Amino acid sequence: MGGKSDQVKGRIKEAVGALTGNDKLRDEGKTDQAAGKVKQAVQTAVDNVRKAAEGAVDKAKLARKKI
Repeated sequence: MGGKSDQVKGRIKEAVGALTGNDKLRDEGKTDQAAGKVKQAVQTAVDNVRKAAEGAVDKAKLARKKI
């Protein structure tokens, strides 16, 4: 699952746990939300590194053509 879907799943679990008085389910929901946020942050970092690497490769190709 993606980060956003984990966050949504977590919100639902937390709400159901709160409504039913199920502390374990509520805590699982909070954990799912946190995991979703971490997944999103990691994916953003990976995307940024990938873009930077692609930019570096493009610049290297341009520099090579000029030689």
